[in-house]
Parts: sequence; C-alpha cells; structure tokens
Amino acid sequence: MDQMRNSRGKDVAVVIGATSKWQPDGPNTLLAHGAPLDETSTPLSARWGVGGAIAQKFAREGFFVVLTTRGAAHAEGLAQAIADQGGEAMIVELDLASQASITAAFDEIRREAGDPAVVVYNAGYLEGRALPPEHELLEFFPTEMFETALNVACRGPFLVAKEVLPAMRRARRGSLLFSNNAQSLRGRKRYTGGSLYYPRVMMRALAQALTEEYSEHGVHVANVVIDGTIDSPGTRALPRIKPESLIDPARIADAFHYLHSQHPSCWTHELQLTPSVQKPSY
Repeated sequence: MDQMRNSRGKDVAVVIGATSKWQPDGPNTLLAHGAPLDETSTPLSARWGVGGAIAQKFAREGFFVVLTTRGAAHAEGLAQAIADQGGEAMIVELDLASQASITAAFDEIRREAGDPAVVVYNAGYLEGRALPPEHELLEFFPTEMFETALNVACRGPFLVAKEVLPAMRRARRGSLLFSNNAQSLRGRKRYTGGSLYYPRVMMRALAQALTEEYSEHGVHVANVVIDGTIDSPGTRALPRIKPESLIDPARIADAFHYLHSQHPSCWTHELQLTPSVQKPSY
C-alpha cells in the first residue's frame, strides 16, 4: 500500500499561501483601491490568485487539497468553490513567522489528511509596497519589514521543507515546488535598494540545493519564476493594466501540475513563466 495515500485513497496536495493579497478584499487590493472589489466578473480560477488556482487544479486532478492561510476565513470561499466542483479540501491556519505554528500546522495535516505528496510554497508579502518613493533606499527601510520578507521567502521555505521532505524521501516520491518571482533572478533598484530581493534569491538557492540533495531520493524540487502581473480582482482593476499583459492563474496552475506529473527521467528544476507581450527578466 502506498504510504503517501490518505484514508480516502487520495494523494495530498498542500498549498502554502492558498489565497491572494489581490483577492477582492485582500490587503493589496485595499491598498491600491481603497475598498473591496466586486468579484462577480472574475473567473473562479483567478479569484484567489495563484494559490487558489493551484488548489482548484489539484483538486480537479483527484488530490485531497490542504489550504493554508493565516486566517481560515480567507480561504472559506475557495474551499467551497472546490467542494462545488466535486473536490475535497480542508483549511489549516499557518503563520510563517512562527516555527511553532508551522510545526502545529503540519502535525494537523499529517493527522487529518496524511503525508503530502506535493507541497506548493506560494506565500507572498505586502511589506514595502506602501512606502513612499523617497523611502525606498535601504537606509530608510524598516527592519521589521525586512524580517517579514525573510520569514516568508527564506526561513519559511526552509522550515516547511524540513516538515515534508523526510516522508517524501522515505516514500521515494513527492514534489516540493516553490512559487517565486523575477526578484529572485537579480537585484534591481526598487523596494529599498533590493532588500526585498535577496530573500527571494535565497528561496531560489534553497530550491537548487534541495534539488542536489533530494533528487536521488526520488523527490522533485523545482523553482517556478512567475515573471509578470497575475490576473486577480485587484490587479485587473488597476489603471493602465492591459488584459493581455496579465498572466492567467489557471495556466500557472497547469504548469505546477505538469511539474509534479513529470517522469523522473526528465525533471524540470526551474521554470520561468512570462506573458508573450512582455520581455522576460534575466
């Protein structure tokens, strides 16, 4: 019997950061637009951003999906959408700034769902976006904002990996997929002289190191660079946004499922997704 199948006979997919800060009432949406947005015109695939699209995709493919978020209420609509589509999901609260919270969350996941066969690390952060341009130099950047970036993009991935890799190694199968962005490719003059860039670089480096360490044990680790603006209620309402420039979250979700489905003889370890109307970042 496959030890990674749960009592329902399903593989378990965990989405870390299953909701979006750009969903109708998300913090980025409120910051950019001043109020929640009407979501009725937004497809279900885009309503909860990348995490929501990935969760729906894996549920449709027969996985039992675990949605992690700092507050369960943020994911209730997504869980209901998955149920309405015939899938199964549960919500687990998880605070990436707390090692105790991460440990407790995965204890609950293992107890209630089983060992994950695939984990998608899709957490993001708001810090830095609200700073005025004259404060984007490193010398003005609040240290607590930098610590949040480290928790989400560097320390969090390390702690999550420690929770899930042992069972994957023992089973000799499983995928740990990092949802990253173009900030991981090179430092640029934005967001305080790059102080929000190198945590993303460290996430990419972690994926590279884990690839070398765990591939021989049957574990697929990959870094996905999402290079562009993702379609969501908050982003499609931004001024001067052209619809053709937005990346469809459902297509991103297809890419993550493709990575998990790859044969071990031909694994992709880094994938960059860029809309055709945009030049890729390097």
